[in-house]
Amino acid sequence: MTEVSDREPPRRRVPGPARPARPGSRPRPGPGARPARRPTGPRSPAARVIRLGSPRPRLRLVGLALTLVLIAFVVRLLQVQAVDASTYAAKAERNRYVGYTLAAERGGITDRNGVALAASLDAYDITADPTLFSRKQLKIDDGPEQAAALLAPILDQEQETLTRKLRTKGLYVKLAGRRTPQVWKQIKDLKNALATKAESDPSTVNVLAGVFAVASSKRVYPNGDLAAGILGWVNYDGKGGGGIEQQLNSVLAGKDGKIRYAQSGGRQVPTAGSAETPAVPGSDVELTIDRDIQWAAQNAITEQVRKSRADRGYVIVQDTRTGEILAMANSPGFDPNDLSEADPGALHNWAVEDAYEPGSTAKIMSMAAVLEENAATPMTHVVVPNRLHRGDRLFKDDIDHPTWNLTLNGVLAKSSNIGTILATGQLGRTQAQANQVLYSYLRKFGLGSYSGLGLPGETKGILATPASWSTSQQYTIPFGQGVSINAMQAASVYSTIANGGIRVEPTLVRGTQGPDGRFTPASKPGQTRVVSAKTAKTLARMLESVVDDVEGTGTKARIPGYRVAGKTGTANRVDPATGKYHGYTSSFAGFAPADNPRVTVYCAIQNATKGSYFGGQICGPIYKQVMEFALKTLQVPPTGAKAANLPVTFTP
Repeated sequence: MTEVSDREPPRRRVPGPARPARPGSRPRPGPGARPARRPTGPRSPAARVIRLGSPRPRLRLVGLALTLVLIAFVVRLLQVQAVDASTYAAKAERNRYVGYTLAAERGGITDRNGVALAASLDAYDITADPTLFSRKQLKIDDGPEQAAALLAPILDQEQETLTRKLRTKGLYVKLAGRRTPQVWKQIKDLKNALATKAESDPSTVNVLAGVFAVASSKRVYPNGDLAAGILGWVNYDGKGGGGIEQQLNSVLAGKDGKIRYAQSGGRQVPTAGSAETPAVPGSDVELTIDRDIQWAAQNAITEQVRKSRADRGYVIVQDTRTGEILAMANSPGFDPNDLSEADPGALHNWAVEDAYEPGSTAKIMSMAAVLEENAATPMTHVVVPNRLHRGDRLFKDDIDHPTWNLTLNGVLAKSSNIGTILATGQLGRTQAQANQVLYSYLRKFGLGSYSGLGLPGETKGILATPASWSTSQQYTIPFGQGVSINAMQAASVYSTIANGGIRVEPTLVRGTQGPDGRFTPASKPGQTRVVSAKTAKTLARMLESVVDDVEGTGTKARIPGYRVAGKTGTANRVDPATGKYHGYTSSFAGFAPADNPRVTVYCAIQNATKGSYFGGQICGPIYKQVMEFALKTLQVPPTGAKAANLPVTFTP
C-alpha cells in the first residue's frame, strides 16, 4: 500500500521569458553549461577591482584614545575634588579676596604747654593691582612700563623700580607710602584724563586704571629742626627712627586695623560683603620741654658753634626742683621733615650719646665729697704751688702762676687743678682710701649710670672702679680728666646741688593722652639723697664766687639782678677718630637764683678751632643768654638778697 506524504512536493522553477541582452554584456551560461575560463593574461587597468579596508582597527584606536582621555579627566577630577580640594579652595579664596592694612593715626607730640612739635596729617599710600597691567587686561605688552613712566616723576621714584613692582604677581602692591593729598590728586586727575580719552579714542589705553590710594597719614614737624634730637623721626615703614619717636613708638603708633573684601577685575564686589577691623589711633605724648626755651637754647648754641668752627655743641636746661628737662639743644641739627638733606653725623642726640671728659665742671663733685666728709671747709687754707709732683706726673694749672694762697672756696673759684688734688687727698689716710671715697660720691651723683631718660643711644659714660685707676687717674679724676660723662649727667650734677643735695632723675615726658582723651601722668622720677642740704647750700655759695668774684673764671655768666652759681670747664678732648687727645671740650654749668635755685643750664662745645676755647669765654655767654631767657619765661624774679662773697685768698 502506498503512503501519502504530508509535505508539499517541491515547486519546479518555471523559466521566464527571455530578456534581451544588454549591449556589450556577456550571455549567461545556461543550466549545465561549463563556467567560462578566466583569462590567464594580465588584466587591463579598467578591469582592476578596488576593495575598502576594514574600519575596525581604526575604531579600536580611536576608542582607546578617548578612553585614556576620559581616564585622565577622571583622575584630575578626583585630585581636584577629593585629594587637593582644600588646597584649591584656599587658593581660590585668596585670589577672590583682597586684604590690606589700615594704618593707625600716629599720636602727636607736644611741649609742656600743648604746642605741637610732631603731628600726623592726612596722606595716602599709592597702591596698584598688578593683574590690571597684564597684556590680557590692557591688550598691550608694555603696560607697566608706560604706567611707571607717568608715575615716576610724581612719586619721585625710579621708573625701573615702579616697573618691577607693577610686574609682580599678586593683587596688591604698594608703590609709595604716605604721600600728600596733592600727590594723589595729581595721579587721580591724570588717571581720569586717560579714562576720558580712552572712551572717545579706542586706540588709547588707560594704563593707570589699576592705580589706587589707601588713606594713611604723614608725619610732619611744624618747627623744622627745633628739638629734632629729642623728637627723632619716623622712617619709611612708619616706625620711629630716633629720639622720642623711637623710644615711645608703641605708644605713639597705636594699633593698625585690617580690611578684607571680595574683588573681581580689581574692583570690590559690593554684595559679597567685607570684614574690617578698625585701626586704633596712637596716644599723644606731652613732653616737659618748653618750645620757647628750646628755641633760645638751640639758637644760642648753633650760633656759637658756627663762630667757633666747632665740631658740635649742646645745651641742657633743667628744672632743679622737678628734674624736668626744659630744653635739650644740639648743634648741628637736622630737619626731620627732610632727612635726605641731613648730615648723617647730625642724626643723633649728642647731649646723651656723646661721652667726653668734663674737665673742671666736675670739680664740684670733688668739693662736695670734701665738705660732706668734713675734710675741709670753704675757709680752709690751701697753698697751691706752680707745679705738683704726684705719682709719675708733674701737674699744673691752666696758667703758670706763683704760689697761690687760696681758700678752698678760692680753689673752686680759680679752678685750680693742683688745689683740687690737694683737697681730695684729705678724703682718706691713704691715696687708695681717698680714691674709694671719691668714687662713691661720683657714683651717687650718677656717673657711670644711665640718666633715667631712656633715650636711644644714650651712654652711661666711663667710670672705672678705683682698683683700675692708673697712677695718673688717681689725681686727674678729681679735676675731671680720666672719667667720661654725657651732658645730661653733667647737668644733673648741678641740679642735685641746686635741689638741696637730692638727685631727681631727669625726665622728658610729662604724660600721655589716649584716644579716649584721658591723660595719664608719667611715673614720678626716682630721688636719691647725695649730700646734705647744708653741704649743698655751702657749694651754691662757693659757686657764686666763680661768677661774682673778680678772680673767678666765670664772670661772663653774670646776670644783672640775679645771684648766679656756676662753674667753668676746659678739658683735653679725646679725638674719637684717633683715640688721642686733640682739641678741647669747653663747658659751663650752673643754676640761678643761687640762693633759691629754679633753673639749671649746662653748655658744652666740642673742639672749637677759632677764637678762644676756654669754657668761661665761649660757654659762659651762652649760659647767660639762655638762663636770662628761661628765668623771664618762667617768671622767676630775683631774690634781692646779697651775694655770699666768700673769700678767695688768704693772707699767710
